[in-house]
Amino acid sequence: MRRRYLALHVDSAESFGSSELMNAVWNAVMKLYGEYGASQTGLRFISYDPQERFGIVRVGHRNVDMVRASLASITNIEGRPATVHVLRVSGTIKALRKKTGL
Repeated sequence: MRRRYLALHVDSAESFGSSELMNAVWNAVMKLYGEYGASQTGLRFISYDPQERFGIVRVGHRNVDMVRASLASITNIEGRPATVHVLRVSGTIKALRKKTGL
């Protein structure tokens, strides 16, 4: 399966750990598409930096739009207000880091 890597930025006054973000993303995908849809995305967390609020996730190339829609639906993480923005999409982690400057 071809993969795409999404650079994420968490916009919030609060600080979140990687497990909190991971749960929020999975819950958003499950809420919009159910278990079957979530299993089709191939969603995997690569990294998350709580200080920079920058993360990278991997998805199947056919499911980028599904994951982007799910990320856009996030309004809070663990009951605290937050939004998740997709900064960039790339075919490799190396190119993603180069394009985002991180």
